[in-house]
Amino acid sequence: MKSKYENLKIIYNRNKFGWYWAPLFLSFWFVLFYVTVIPSFEHYPNILHIKDEANNPTRFIGERAENNLLNLTKMGPRVVGSAANEQGTIQFLLNEVDKIQSTAKNDIFDIEVDVQVGSGNYVLWKMVNMYQSIQNVIVRVQRIDSNKTSCLLLNSHFDSVPESSGAGDAGAMVVIMLEVLRVITKQDTPMDHCLLFLFNGAEENPLQGSHNFVTNHKWAKDARALINLDSAGSGNRELLFQSGPDHPWLMNYYGKHIVHPFASTIAEELFQHNFIPSDTDFRIFRDFGKIPGLDMAHVVNGYVYHTKYDKFNLIPRHTYQLTGDNVLELTKAFANAPELDDPSKHAIGHTVFYDFMNWILIYYSQTTGVILNSVACGAALISIFLYVWLLPKHMGLRRSRTFIHFAIIFGIQLLSVILAVGFTVLLGIILDLVGLPLSWYSQTWMAFGLYFCPMFFFLGILPAIYLQKTKEYGIPLGIAVQLFMHAHCLILVLITIPMICFGIRSAFLLMVGIIFYTLSVIINLVTCLHRKTFLWLIPHIVCQIVPYLLYTYNCYAFFKVFIPMQGRDGPDTDPEVLTSGYAVIISLLIAGFIIPILFIFRKTKTILSIFALICVIFIILAATPVGFPYTAKTSPQRYYVTNTIRRFYNPDMTVRREDSGYYVVPVDRKPHSLDEFFSNSNLTKASRTEDCETELMCGFPIYNARWLGYKSQSFWIPGPSPQIIGIPSMRIISKEAVSATNIKFQIEISGPDHMGIFIQPLDDANLVDWSFDKEPIDQQYTPPYFVYFSYGLDPAPLKFYLEFERYSPDWEGPTFDMAVIGHLVHHEIHYTDEFRGFIKTFPEWSYPTAWTSSYQSWRL
Repeated sequence: MKSKYENLKIIYNRNKFGWYWAPLFLSFWFVLFYVTVIPSFEHYPNILHIKDEANNPTRFIGERAENNLLNLTKMGPRVVGSAANEQGTIQFLLNEVDKIQSTAKNDIFDIEVDVQVGSGNYVLWKMVNMYQSIQNVIVRVQRIDSNKTSCLLLNSHFDSVPESSGAGDAGAMVVIMLEVLRVITKQDTPMDHCLLFLFNGAEENPLQGSHNFVTNHKWAKDARALINLDSAGSGNRELLFQSGPDHPWLMNYYGKHIVHPFASTIAEELFQHNFIPSDTDFRIFRDFGKIPGLDMAHVVNGYVYHTKYDKFNLIPRHTYQLTGDNVLELTKAFANAPELDDPSKHAIGHTVFYDFMNWILIYYSQTTGVILNSVACGAALISIFLYVWLLPKHMGLRRSRTFIHFAIIFGIQLLSVILAVGFTVLLGIILDLVGLPLSWYSQTWMAFGLYFCPMFFFLGILPAIYLQKTKEYGIPLGIAVQLFMHAHCLILVLITIPMICFGIRSAFLLMVGIIFYTLSVIINLVTCLHRKTFLWLIPHIVCQIVPYLLYTYNCYAFFKVFIPMQGRDGPDTDPEVLTSGYAVIISLLIAGFIIPILFIFRKTKTILSIFALICVIFIILAATPVGFPYTAKTSPQRYYVTNTIRRFYNPDMTVRREDSGYYVVPVDRKPHSLDEFFSNSNLTKASRTEDCETELMCGFPIYNARWLGYKSQSFWIPGPSPQIIGIPSMRIISKEAVSATNIKFQIEISGPDHMGIFIQPLDDANLVDWSFDKEPIDQQYTPPYFVYFSYGLDPAPLKFYLEFERYSPDWEGPTFDMAVIGHLVHHEIHYTDEFRGFIKTFPEWSYPTAWTSSYQSWRL
């Protein structure tokens, strides 16, 4: 017997709203973003002045921190080895600590101060990081009535990169620590554990000061937890981007005591998977000291990070108060945390954490996150299934036909997602291939037209065409729109499930969208509003507000933080992939539940085509001066430039070849921006092919391990020699056979306070032992071996040995090549007029960090 509905074509009323309501609908979401997300992110507390201290005796006083930073930055760049860093800043810190001691309650607190001078070496980024006589200032604070040795460690660094006064990185954090120290010791502050304030003198070298403390200092063994303070920007908010690891109790204290939360598991996972071109001392405390903690950094306005534009006057005044309030409250909370007695007892897994609009912090264990994600996915699947199961009663179709309808809609939605993602990412790849990357670098709004608009278009156009083709015989429009959103929710579930399986904690981002959409479905099912023509929109739109705010807030923060970083991520990294990829994720989360609502308006395809038109316009703009990425001073293109003299020696120590010139290192994805500049000058880029075939490291004066990644895009320009000062000298102290197949060299090198040493064994020789950390040998690193050496106070020569082994006892001929590179990174007074002139010829939209260097190589 045939069903009464079989072979029955039902015509449904598909009346739509007028097209003119669509702009109002879209405007609602844009206005919501501008009146909530941006003001929330840009809201900061007012700074407290010194005159306010009498009425706020326990509060952080931002003005005092600001005054201290002004005095600190007046010293100029504080590079390791410079007088400003090794003498001026040390004395500044001792003077400020002395002032604090004079106002402290010395009958309550025991305050000790130590200036540490130390040496050591370890492996970082595949290079041996060797340091000598670098300095730290450490202050230990303990209540006299406490006999515990367990301490909370607070760390930040006072050194800076060449040419930068280091106001943001990390002078602001140093003065905030000083003010926290003052506030705590001036009051009868409850403190069960002691506090260690580590003012770190060599972070930029990199990370040497923290290694010196954690491996050499007498108080290091007492540090049980850490608050690490650093910067990848210039003030404003500090982002918590690493926690633990495996110590969720840390987030409990952050969540309960933080005043202005700004934290994200997404940032943590991106950082730990090397999407962020920076590192912090947190790595050293974690790996060498096994100290759990929180890693916090100022991340806004990263355009001036590590440049001469990182100045005092660019630090917003609210920075001191906002970060100071946070650090003070966290410090007082941790100082009384019972977990500090033995943190190892509380190492029980990772944490999922994120703030909502800087209003509240949401945090829970990774296990809880798996449960929440699984429950959200399960609830979504059940509610969608029930919705489709119950539809036949309303539509007059057989249940099998209803599921077929939904399967078709799911297929269309899945194809739409694939097309949207594929086109958007492909567009980013094409823009990079045709030489138009970073068009959004200084003008973030360009990313909207390039990457969000095509997502909106492709997510909507196929469903719109399908609904038009079936407008007379099909399903009611309201039901069809809901089914498309159900299909999109199902796609998000299918993405979330593998994220759960692989332990990706950032799956919370999808979970929030899934759970709020599921809530709207449940409300509609319970109230039967889903059967009404358009009343189901009310619960749906209301339930979309919270995830929309979360997603747009995360998007705004992401672009604030990560877009400036793309200007220093190296020429071999494609920034369009990261930017388009994030736009894809946010668009899938937002647009999948908002774009389908456009189907209820007339002229849907025309409305959607506007997004496509906007994308085309922005592609054209990217190819015009509007899309030029850089602006003078505020967002320049970065280069490193060294005026270098090079000497290549024969085995008999005679000079085989000598030349000089400028070594130019691009730091972003547009290494050819200067081509026109060079084509209009009498300077010529030299081919490096021949040198790369015959000379160690192509004869380039490599500074640190990051430059190794830039080497393929860097270039050499023959030019005048720098002043002949600070060139390293090398002396072979001894050369002796230690066995029939092994030979040992004792070598001494002296020179400037920043040097690089490259060692390349020849023929069948193998390096089997040396004076430095044995990891490169034990782990069989691919030669050449790289030793980065720097010193602070003591310029004593570096003495070391190298032991080589050969398969045969025939030691005729050379054993290895060695290049020694000297860098005078804080000696601008010795620049030649020609070098100063060369630097000035760089376009105003560029920023060359410059110094002089030398390259010498021997075959020994």
